[in-house]
Amino acid sequence: MPPKLKVLFVCTGNACRSQMAEGWARNLHGDRLMPSSAGTAPESVDPRAIVVMREVGVDLSGHLSKQVDDLVGSDFDAVVTVCDKAGGKCPVFPGKVKRLHAGFDDPPDLAAGAVDEEAALAHYRRVRDEIRAFVEKLPGVLGAS
Repeated sequence: MPPKLKVLFVCTGNACRSQMAEGWARNLHGDRLMPSSAGTAPESVDPRAIVVMREVGVDLSGHLSKQVDDLVGSDFDAVVTVCDKAGGKCPVFPGKVKRLHAGFDDPPDLAAGAVDEEAALAHYRRVRDEIRAFVEKLPGVLGAS
């Protein structure tokens, strides 16, 4: 069996989208990918992200936000930015690192105008499902099929 590809998902806060992507990658492709996540300006993991991922059987409750700059010396096969802001601020990783960008809407921004908690969670669920669809295809994109 070939070694697992080390994939880093990056967004600004490492609170929601990159955490979801890491969780999906571990859940869907743990046999082929070794995922992690980090942020350019990390915050604590978003409680609503934990809730909507738990709904689909992915546990983010033990995840911690990390600073992407602390991982620059790490050996990643791919770095995937999942928000437009992080795409321009992500540091350069040395070596043959494949860089991908998949910009997803920011659930906290979308939920800010929600009339109630269920309406707020609907935004998180939509983005969660979009991230899943992206991560499902990721091994093929990275050549880890």
